[in-house]
Amino acid sequence: MRAIDFFCGAGGLTRGLLDAGIHVLGGVDADERCQDSYEKNNRPARFYHSDICAVTSTEVRKILGSRQTSDLLIAACAPCQPFSAQRKLPTRGRASSHHDPDATLLGAFAKLIEELLPGQVLVENVPGIARVKGFSTYRRFTKMLESNGYQIAAGVLDAKDFGVPQNRRRYVLLAVKGRRVSLPEAQFGPGGAEYVTVRDAIAHYPSLPAGCCHPTIPNHHAAALTPINLQRLRKTPHDGGDRRAWPGTLMLDCHKGDYEGHTDVYGRMAWDKPAPTLTGRCHSLSNGRYGHPVQNRAISLREAASLQTFPDSYVFYGPRQQVARQIGNAVPVTFAEVLGRHLVKLRERTATR
Repeated sequence: MRAIDFFCGAGGLTRGLLDAGIHVLGGVDADERCQDSYEKNNRPARFYHSDICAVTSTEVRKILGSRQTSDLLIAACAPCQPFSAQRKLPTRGRASSHHDPDATLLGAFAKLIEELLPGQVLVENVPGIARVKGFSTYRRFTKMLESNGYQIAAGVLDAKDFGVPQNRRRYVLLAVKGRRVSLPEAQFGPGGAEYVTVRDAIAHYPSLPAGCCHPTIPNHHAAALTPINLQRLRKTPHDGGDRRAWPGTLMLDCHKGDYEGHTDVYGRMAWDKPAPTLTGRCHSLSNGRYGHPVQNRAISLREAASLQTFPDSYVFYGPRQQVARQIGNAVPVTFAEVLGRHLVKLRERTATR
């Protein structure tokens, strides 16, 4: 099976598909800052800098080197919710319109599928992608797949159920042309293996003060902390503690009084549970429960990558804030590998009948 990875970012999905034995030809992304991280870790897959709205089926066939697409997997795993964002299409033989209902990233992806008719399609996104009120583009997308002979399996999966040490619920759609399709079944949790935990993922990394970078371990860098945030973290109980243990003098003004909102920000991860969902600011103490379980710092970029199941040999390139986005927006490698192996099995099972 061959694959092209749209919205490839730093290559989490590509790495997982490669580990599943799928030949990934390349990744497409509008952010050229991801190129080094993608290409240097996923050779011989190439990085193509382009907005999906500007990609044509002719260009994709050039990457394939043939018109054969029955063995092709086309994947689109956009970060957050850009599938629902109205976008102006570049001219492709017609005028662009900001109000064109098809002028969305998912609409552009649908056009490519309809023109190429790949054997397999994978879409991964936030759980709300199919529930947004008036989300007509998504309904047109699934109807297009069905009208072109695809069978669809779709639903919300949690990456922790597939060996990722992180609570990460994602909407997954698998479509296979002319064949029965299903989603993979959970392998961890009740009835399966024990969940992989924060301890499993990051306990082996050496200690690191806030604001420091390890001299030999790539990306093992912890963000600096202001003096007051360092005081706050010192007062936060180890192994899952949060701001409710702080004395009043350390409380933020927005948390004083009768505030009963989220307690994750400035909190510590728990050693023996999966981590909370990582975001593009996963190295920042004030943006979630991203405090190290026992050390007085936020998790390092290397630790965040491990929680996303990137191997230690996977080196990220670019400014640290950009690297954090590359890591937090990625599809966890192990989760991607499970999806890839599942698609390969579906294809092989049908082929042997």
